[in-house]
Amino acid sequence: MNISATQVKDLRDKTGAGMMDCKHALAENNGDIEAAIDWLRAKGLSKAAKKAGRVAAEGLVGVATGDKIAAVVEVNSETDFVARNDAFQALVRAVAAVAVEKDGDAAAIAAATYPGKAHSVEAEVKELIATIGENMGFRRAAALKVSAGAVATYIHSAIADGLGKIGVLVALESTGNVDELVKLGRQIAMHVAATSPLALSAEEIPADVVERERAIFVEQAKESGKPAAVIEKMVEGRIRKFYEESTLLKQAFVINPDLTVEAAVKAAEATVGAPIKVTGFVRFALGEGIDKGESDFAAEVAAAAGQG
Repeated sequence: MNISATQVKDLRDKTGAGMMDCKHALAENNGDIEAAIDWLRAKGLSKAAKKAGRVAAEGLVGVATGDKIAAVVEVNSETDFVARNDAFQALVRAVAAVAVEKDGDAAAIAAATYPGKAHSVEAEVKELIATIGENMGFRRAAALKVSAGAVATYIHSAIADGLGKIGVLVALESTGNVDELVKLGRQIAMHVAATSPLALSAEEIPADVVERERAIFVEQAKESGKPAAVIEKMVEGRIRKFYEESTLLKQAFVINPDLTVEAAVKAAEATVGAPIKVTGFVRFALGEGIDKGESDFAAEVAAAAGQG
């Protein structure tokens, strides 16, 4: 049957697929637009499966806010070039918005209906894989909430509003001025982006992490040759220093190093007009923890050319 240019354009607008793919899909399905969409989706899923083995460690971290809640997500791509693609950025923004609705639950986000579509977030990612031609993945999400106060956000190395390489959330419980809380929270979030603390306070650092550090300090102290009682004091001093350097509240505030973050929060209560409690923070850095592996680029090119 004859497939009109209008039909092809309509299908392309709805799916983002290539012109020839759209024409082929319509021909295979007797001009039925809905059947052609399904046909392209099936084809897209097949393409996505072929790309699934490729490492996706680039992409974007995105943040979104709601009423006394904010969320941060990481969506990966294979190259930084795709992270600058408008369609990919729209995907990350939409996933972040869904994360606010789903309280940062990654499984619930992936299964949720994608905004403006009839399919899930997970299915939308797979469709974009077929359209753009790179492996992608919604990797993780988190959210923080407060009963009163604000959850501030910060994006470091931003390439667009709410999108970048590092995303931070900071939750401040307070009945004080919300605008001032957001300003303070953003400053603390910038601090978190710069220092990457292990935990909010000493009590939140896992015991095994502390014991590992203690064992290292003991071995270092023994080399001094001093008595056991002195070594014990040396180790305890180093543990205190470890807590000061590793916990958010005890770190020197990057905005004003003369104060700890805890002291800066206390000082801000006069401006905010009420007591403030930092109840949590989240820091996502793009690609952290992903095993990128090693590849021989020349070998890959030769293989693609049929020479390897």
